[in-house]
Amino acid sequence: MCAVRRSICSALFKQNVVLSSNGNNNTFAGRNASRLKNRLNLSRYLSSAKNNNIDTGDGEAVTTAGHALITTSPKTVSDFQELYEATKKKFQSKKLPVDVHPDAVFACNELDLSEVQVYGFDYDYTLACYKPILEDLLYNLAREMLVKRFRYPDDILELEYEPNFAVRGLHYDVEKGLLVKLDSFLQLQLGSVYRGRTKVGADEVLKLYHNRLLPIAYVEGPNSTYRHNTNSKMVQLADLFSVPEMCLLCNVIEYFERNRIDYNPEIVFHDTRTAMGSCHPIMHATVMKNTEKYIERNAKLGQYFKKLQDAGKNLFLVTNSPFSFVNCGMSYLVGANWRDFFDVVIVQARKPKFFTDESRPIRLFDEKTKSHLWDRVFKLEKGKIYYEGSVRQLQELKGWRGHSVLYFGDHPYSDLADVTLKHSWRTGAIISELAHEIKTLNRVDFKMSANWLQMLTQLIEDTQDDDSEAAQVCLRQWMDERDQLRNKTKNVFNEQFGSVFRTYHNPTYFSRRLFRFADIYTSDITNLHKFSTSHTFYPRRGVMPHEYASHFI
Repeated sequence: MCAVRRSICSALFKQNVVLSSNGNNNTFAGRNASRLKNRLNLSRYLSSAKNNNIDTGDGEAVTTAGHALITTSPKTVSDFQELYEATKKKFQSKKLPVDVHPDAVFACNELDLSEVQVYGFDYDYTLACYKPILEDLLYNLAREMLVKRFRYPDDILELEYEPNFAVRGLHYDVEKGLLVKLDSFLQLQLGSVYRGRTKVGADEVLKLYHNRLLPIAYVEGPNSTYRHNTNSKMVQLADLFSVPEMCLLCNVIEYFERNRIDYNPEIVFHDTRTAMGSCHPIMHATVMKNTEKYIERNAKLGQYFKKLQDAGKNLFLVTNSPFSFVNCGMSYLVGANWRDFFDVVIVQARKPKFFTDESRPIRLFDEKTKSHLWDRVFKLEKGKIYYEGSVRQLQELKGWRGHSVLYFGDHPYSDLADVTLKHSWRTGAIISELAHEIKTLNRVDFKMSANWLQMLTQLIEDTQDDDSEAAQVCLRQWMDERDQLRNKTKNVFNEQFGSVFRTYHNPTYFSRRLFRFADIYTSDITNLHKFSTSHTFYPRRGVMPHEYASHFI
């Protein structure tokens, strides 16, 4: 341990340990432990020439000027254990953070709603939120298609859906056949790498990739973009429809591995993706027959639309789903007159091409023939349904541009990336699993574990440079405990992959993109109903690494 860190740890140690009056072994003094200040900040002692003395709490001082050392540091295992216990007592005395409201709206960028005149919406998982049974339906349909259309073994039909296996935002390595979780720095989260349904050990992962940190070209392709590049080795599965897809993909690979059947990971991926996409028309028909079974009722949705309409706002809908499916769902959610709220409705938009291509003409949709008309569209009229087209035409025909438009979607790339980067629209992300994440964050056991993890990590950091045998013995114990805490705070969200938003400590790759492309995000669109149309959402002032420290992050 360097002299300065040693002196600081010594002061912390002396502040919590006193010699008994008869000179026996050191014991805890509760009154001294209670006087322990907030975690000692090394920069506090190095940044000012005036801070040359550290009060130990008993009238003595440790001098840090010139890195001199005038007091005894912890030397024995017992000393370091007492330092650990003092830190533990400090942790137990701290108040836990207040609960996060599950219906809150979170700001990544300041958003003044008084500047917004036009509200746009996606449909699937934005206005219409589906019950978990829809994932079972998609999985079963795609599984059957793999067998009947792609001639996969009949035994595949016996592979059941496991809803708690995967989370959205994971990457599939099409070359190696691995499902992995990446953080915002493109680092693999060891312990969350799977071949099929089998976890791949850290040693094998490092042997395959040679490094925990992946090159950006490997993840995003040689020409790095925010959207999947066909030349990249990895595909991110970023929407909720991809969760049953990931489970089916891993179940099939697990079957091949266990039965020693040769397979090409890339071909299996593309077969699974094609099967999942091809079964959507069947899924649409099934949901339309029993809408209540698959779509969550949301009584506030119509109220929210009316509030916006009464405030003089324009509303539009752009979705990739067909009109019959959208009409059925919106009639169930809002009522048969749902179209009265919208100035423009565009179906089968084929996003993200709707936001990127400029040559795709917009067509009028004929509800009688259930197909589009070939007549050129010169204006967009309320009450009519439009088909395909592009955002360029939408902006030209309606004059809706820039920060006066706020568009909501569930997919950070297909829905939000292009409109914010290329068209300067404001954006909102609807992340339905946020409700589960917040519920978990609010658990007392999670708060306790996360708080203690932070304080234990700081203790390790302050002690790690002490190369004495006593310090190293304790450090090994503390590191083992830290690893257990890291796994505990991960598994409470999802045993295989943890939180959608965080790896062990860093934000996930999904979070990085979400925070970049969404001005605000929330778990349900109607969470905005309680805010006025002139409300301003302010981002929280985050703590940067060089700023004030906090035990709980």
